[in-house]
Amino acid sequence: MFRTIRTAVLSALLGLGTLTAMPAGAQADGFYFSFGQQGPSAGSHHRDRGHMYKPHRGRPRHVSACSPSQALHKAGRMGLRHARVTHASRKIIAVAGHRHRHRARVVFSRAPHCPVIRAM
Repeated sequence: MFRTIRTAVLSALLGLGTLTAMPAGAQADGFYFSFGQQGPSAGSHHRDRGHMYKPHRGRPRHVSACSPSQALHKAGRMGLRHARVTHASRKIIAVAGHRHRHRARVVFSRAPHCPVIRAM
């Protein structure tokens, strides 16, 4: 009697083990079995098949032109201390400050992300 119960339990564990060895990507929805630290668990996944999936697309992000405050922030990240805007026109922003105990000047373009035109 004990031998048949033991054989049945062993074959059930072997069958569940082969189910967990299957690739998870093949199962979009259905049943799942897992053996973890909290013990064995089982469950099922169900998707609503009545609606088509539409990914959420928020408002398009507007990338604006470089502002003097953005240029100051970028100059600070470049290592310019005591930075200040010395010249701002329609096309460029010039920032001056100190770097390694010497005066330094960086010229940024007004394009998005403040590209560096010249670093002196």
